Amino acid sequence: MTTWRNWAGNVTARPRRIVSPSSVDELAAAVRQAAQDGLTAKAVGTGHSFTAAAATDGLLIRPERLTAVREVDANAGTVTVEAGLPLHRLNRLLDSAGLSLTNMGDIQEQTVAGATSTGTHGTGRDSGSIAAQVRGLELVLADGSVLNCSAEENADVFAAARIGLGALGVVSAITFGVEPSFLLTAREEPMPFATVIDRFDQLVAENEHFEFYWFPHTDNCNTKRNNRSLGPAAPLHPVRGWLDDELLSNGVFQAVCALGKAVPATVPAIAKVSSRALSARTYTDTAYKVFTSARRVRFVEMEYAVPRDAATTVLREVKTMVERSALRISFPVEVRVAPADDIALSTASGRDTAYVAVHMYRGSRYREYFTAVERIMTAHEGRPHWGKLHTRDAEYLAQVYPRFGEFTALRDRLDPQRLFANDYLRRVLGE
Repeated sequence: MTTWRNWAGNVTARPRRIVSPSSVDELAAAVRQAAQDGLTAKAVGTGHSFTAAAATDGLLIRPERLTAVREVDANAGTVTVEAGLPLHRLNRLLDSAGLSLTNMGDIQEQTVAGATSTGTHGTGRDSGSIAAQVRGLELVLADGSVLNCSAEENADVFAAARIGLGALGVVSAITFGVEPSFLLTAREEPMPFATVIDRFDQLVAENEHFEFYWFPHTDNCNTKRNNRSLGPAAPLHPVRGWLDDELLSNGVFQAVCALGKAVPATVPAIAKVSSRALSARTYTDTAYKVFTSARRVRFVEMEYAVPRDAATTVLREVKTMVERSALRISFPVEVRVAPADDIALSTASGRDTAYVAVHMYRGSRYREYFTAVERIMTAHEGRPHWGKLHTRDAEYLAQVYPRFGEFTALRDRLDPQRLFANDYLRRVLGE
């Protein structure tokens, strides 16, 4: 029996059977066979979720052979691809066709189905998550039938399945809305915590994409503002890019985290140095090259979405909590934003949102820190990211998602026998 592990190494599963279908027909046949054999079935992408959303002891579906590009329609502004295509390949494909997604997360290793199903997002004043850019889905249901859904066809399923957690069926193909490719100018610069908090609303309003990182044990932040540019392109010099993004942000940071794990007392001093290591820089490049970055240091993460007007209060409370505790945190806290959307289980469903993400180096003791942060987030009606660590259950989630009952009712209709269930879904959605 093969053991499956996620990217961070904190989730393992021992499925009875693993399949890698190369067509939707093969996928549907595998789902039907699992039902006949009394096995549960789950699809898994590249394992970038920190939760056990895709874990199963039944049938594990690997989509690495479902990577076809079915259609690129520049006139309609859509591209249809199969579920296992990684985002980095999608980005390069679109760029070669003169097209682009409107917004992206900062990691592009996930499959398109894995990224959309768990609500992967970047930061945007007016543009939302990757799932918010979906225009159509092909879904293999529990009985092996194939359902197409969009805003015009099976709209009730479409409203929920764009972020479906793997609970409604297995996504086999996705149609994204795309636009002509564009350049972004990135302005990255250090800024004091107090200044960022005081100017937060202004910085969000004035920039298409604003985010910042606060370094615990310091009063220092690093801010990033991405805005569209008419050009010309002015990418980072290769040497500067390597120094900042590979040597400092990955190589040196890996060593710093390892030292902090071994000798926690060194973390505050190291944090003060680390928070000043990256100087201001400005560059202009193809959108996906600005949105995304390499993350080679492995970690575990928790992220909560709170109402945007609560963001500065939440951040002050997190900073005060860290300062008053004995915690030693080597990873920066990441803050992003998104506009309200209309997806049932989107963390931005029905409200303008701020995201606060906390990380710990893989293998570190993270529970005390995450528990303390989670207590702050839930006091502000926080919604946990579906693919990142949290302890919330269906009773809590039903209170913070107005359309939670709509999703669970659809699940009852599409998968009454719970073919796609696992322990994680039973906790967050109920039986």
